[in-house]
Amino acid sequence: MSTQNFTLPDVGEGLTEAEIVAWKVAPGDTVAINDVICEIETAKSLVELPSPHAGVVGELLVAEGETVEVGSPIITFVTDARDDAGPGVIATAEAPAPEEGGGSVLVGYGSGTGATSRRKRPAERPVRSSVGVIAKPPIRKLARDLGVDLTTVTPTGTDGEVTRDDVVKHAEQASVFRNIQTPEWGDVREETVPAPQSAPAGLARGLAPVAASSAASDDRIESIPVKGVRKATSSAMVQSAYSAPHVTVWKDVDATRTMELVKRLKASPDYADIRVSPLLIVARAVIWAARRTPMVNAAWIETENGAEIAVRHYVNLGIAAATPRGLLVPNIKDAQDLSMKDLARALNRLTVTAREGKTTPADQQHGTITITNIGVFGMDAGTPIINPGEAGIVAMGTISQKPWVVDGEVRPRWVTTVAGSFDHRVVDGDGMSRFIADVASVLEEPALLVE
Repeated sequence: MSTQNFTLPDVGEGLTEAEIVAWKVAPGDTVAINDVICEIETAKSLVELPSPHAGVVGELLVAEGETVEVGSPIITFVTDARDDAGPGVIATAEAPAPEEGGGSVLVGYGSGTGATSRRKRPAERPVRSSVGVIAKPPIRKLARDLGVDLTTVTPTGTDGEVTRDDVVKHAEQASVFRNIQTPEWGDVREETVPAPQSAPAGLARGLAPVAASSAASDDRIESIPVKGVRKATSSAMVQSAYSAPHVTVWKDVDATRTMELVKRLKASPDYADIRVSPLLIVARAVIWAARRTPMVNAAWIETENGAEIAVRHYVNLGIAAATPRGLLVPNIKDAQDLSMKDLARALNRLTVTAREGKTTPADQQHGTITITNIGVFGMDAGTPIINPGEAGIVAMGTISQKPWVVDGEVRPRWVTTVAGSFDHRVVDGDGMSRFIADVASVLEEPALLVE
């Protein structure tokens, strides 16, 4: 028997470090060569590391969530020297074929030209993970990309393995009702996660100063002083536009069932004293979707020690309001705790208060995500600017009847467009797309809100 250290390999991406995301084994577990021992995350991808040894897991040298440099020991194995593949050598048969979607070649495991293991598995033999699911590496990657939990997929392969068709079919079915497992709002209201180094200085620093012009001599031009709400709004918008890299995505939605629900709520005695509009359903959809994609509800924070991302586990829902004083963004505190009826009342109070010019500074502070309803002005879509201190804003377009294909037939439906702008330092493309898709799903089928 011998003890072998396994060091973090270069996964073929030219990177120098990786984070241990999750261990798939524990001390005392028996593993075979190529059994998945852990998942690591680099700046580019999530990679499953297979075992280079057959034996018993000795010690996990790195904790989950810890980032280590390539070449650092991460685990020990107690092995039988006769069965060991040898230090630095691992079977390469599990590398996915190009036509299967590719994957990272674990360069640091040893030579790719002839060095093989005595326990090398056949090239097409699937890998069994610690949870008992049989699937080839490219199928695991496909499932990860589509957000499919392999433990929920019914395998149809000849050896009981999950196939590509199994994963694709499961993903298509799951997309119809995506609220089967929605996380609960946690007890911890806010947490911070490490942020990458700040991006280069904003474009504003590179702008040449613009000479002020005077219209005093031309009575055809009216000069309006920039002050009060307009001054604060302009300053905030410039700050946001030139400090946060904005990305906007949007989706057309059949909101017919939302309009039907609004009609029923208006007729309900329970809502007799409450003004109900589609904005209520949009608000509920945003709260629900933010719980499923928390990063859209986060914020980029600059500190003395660098930047960090504050992930808020609550929603102070901002509603952009055009008022005689200018654009205001009051927010509903802890909106995630409100029932549909209470949220409707809160929206009513917010609207009336803003219209009467009674919105206080406290009402506009500590927002986490905002909705701007440009549909009331007849606009279909837009690219809104994020409210400072937030990472996302949703723009709701007008809801109007348009031709829409339903079951192969063109029918008149109530159609709208949901758009969202996001701080790309905080939210990646998959997150913002998933969030807007979730909001759209609720507008298409409000029954998703019933949990």
